[in-house]
Amino acid sequence: MRLHTRPLQSRAAMTPKSSDHILIVDDDREIRELLTAYLVKNGLRVAAVPTGRHMRAALEESGPFDLIILDLMLPGEDGLSLCRDLRAGKYKATPILMLTARNEEADRILGLEMGADDYLAKPFAARELLARVRAVLRRTRMLPPNMRSTEGATRLAFGDWQVDTTARHLIDDSGVMVALSGAEYRLLRVFLDHPQKVLSRDQLLSLTQGREAELFERSIDLLVSRLRQRLRDDAREPRYIKTVRSEGYVFSSTVEAQE
Repeated sequence: MRLHTRPLQSRAAMTPKSSDHILIVDDDREIRELLTAYLVKNGLRVAAVPTGRHMRAALEESGPFDLIILDLMLPGEDGLSLCRDLRAGKYKATPILMLTARNEEADRILGLEMGADDYLAKPFAARELLARVRAVLRRTRMLPPNMRSTEGATRLAFGDWQVDTTARHLIDDSGVMVALSGAEYRLLRVFLDHPQKVLSRDQLLSLTQGREAELFERSIDLLVSRLRQRLRDDAREPRYIKTVRSEGYVFSSTVEAQE
């Protein structure tokens, strides 16, 4: 018996009032009910659905949500496909915590590559899930507001460069393409979405990798160095990515979105 959105909406309406609204997407009914009960007990508002189709309906009918808990192995569209679609659409800023029954490194990395903010392998303790949920929500609140000036653009222009957001590569002023790794593109996109805003290393790590990647803040420095090389940006006198001592980095160029 499948659990549909409407009765879950009525159940969510009885939960304690909270600014944190969680959507659970998992085809296992027992897990949905257990997680819903536990999160509600801890003061969160919760809706739970079994498939990607129900997820889309819940997003339209019951949103906005502050976080989506998304199972990897779903009937029909799997969690990775849904995560990718969410990141490509109007819900791209909504944090995603991915769940999976397979504790494999490749799955974890792929989930983070698709844009998940954190990753938790089954079986897990409910207390650990709650801690992860709170940590992701806390990191999200730390982030400066997204200017959203780049949303929907297929090309972004700054300085002597353009970014093809479909192919995910750079194009210099001579028309030469410069390839970017997935991590380099994600970092660049974060900077382009938050131009002239100081971002701490912790914020950059949260936006590009997620804490589940178990990387140190120093890895952001290395990634910034690689991205500067791609942009031919002199680290001693950078034109685009400037270091703000004791705070982080700022993308100093203006960004123009092109449809």
